[in-house]
Amino acid sequence: MGVSIVGVSFDSPEENEAWAVDEGFEFELWSDLDRTLALYYGAAASESASLASRRTFLLDAEGTLVLEYRIEVLGTHPAEVLSDCELLFGSGG
Repeated sequence: MGVSIVGVSFDSPEENEAWAVDEGFEFELWSDLDRTLALYYGAAASESASLASRRTFLLDAEGTLVLEYRIEVLGTHPAEVLSDCELLFGSGG
């Protein structure tokens, strides 16, 4: 589908890399130590926030926000996002 997956956390790049290896992630994890992305997308209340709310954002090729999810149930979330990506961006097959 031409979709890129990126995770973002407040952890350092080194912590993110270790966690990605431990979890077997096949996507990039970005560090948002200064909360810039979290503040921009409303996932953190302030620069001093210790945690971000769990959210997923789908952006189109131009970087325009298409869909936003406030994650309630982790187990079903990936399938929901995949289904929406197929509807929005095509199945790629």
